[in-house]
Amino acid sequence: MDVSGQKAVLVSNARGASPFVIVCDHASNRIPAKYGDLGLSHTERLSHIAWDPGALAVSRALSDLLDAPLVQSTVSRIVIDCNRALDAPDLIWTLSETTRIAANENLDSDERQYRIDHFHRPYHASIETLLEARRHAGKETILVCMHSFTPVYHGVRRPWPIGLIHGVDPSYTRALHDALKADAPELNVGWNEPYAALNGVTLTLEKHGDGRGLQATMIEIRHDEILEPAGVTRWSNRLAHCLETARVARKGAMAV
Repeated sequence: MDVSGQKAVLVSNARGASPFVIVCDHASNRIPAKYGDLGLSHTERLSHIAWDPGALAVSRALSDLLDAPLVQSTVSRIVIDCNRALDAPDLIWTLSETTRIAANENLDSDERQYRIDHFHRPYHASIETLLEARRHAGKETILVCMHSFTPVYHGVRRPWPIGLIHGVDPSYTRALHDALKADAPELNVGWNEPYAALNGVTLTLEKHGDGRGLQATMIEIRHDEILEPAGVTRWSNRLAHCLETARVARKGAMAV
């Protein structure tokens, strides 16, 4: 909880019956009041450098459609990135694409530790608490990490409306890829696009998925697909269907 009394993490539908658990690392562009605007304009604070636009809307829709628990960070990634390891150079961003975040430069160790203790650790502790409770209850769990990405990055257009990223174990992600292609054969589904584990973007996936021996996947939707309600509905319905199709396919494969 930050000094304003706002929680750094929200958990919704913790007792949901679904085998899926949805997590959204970059759900919010909220900057706690103590940091002001971090020297950024209103437009910059609404842009992708501050959060993953549309990702929370899809996560909430999936939570409703699947009766799945949802864990979301409530703090902007420009305060601290909850999907980065504590020793990662971009744990606290000073440059995001071409936008300089001068207020984050030359942070002292006390401020760095404050952000870790009040925002980063509570988020991951909440995920662990939820997953541990499900383990004790004997519930099947598949971790789904939901993100969005920009249509253009450093001047290069990204052609995939959706990309899938796997951790150490690619099996569930492969099954989800196959389900999406079966649902819409014309769909350009990125495989480890627009990022991959080698880019250092899979902390949550690997820490809570692979680290617990769970089936897990990371989904990236190009955010121009999910900025309007119709797009959120279309993608959440498609993903709800395909996530379950992939689950059934994996169960069948493991039973052979």
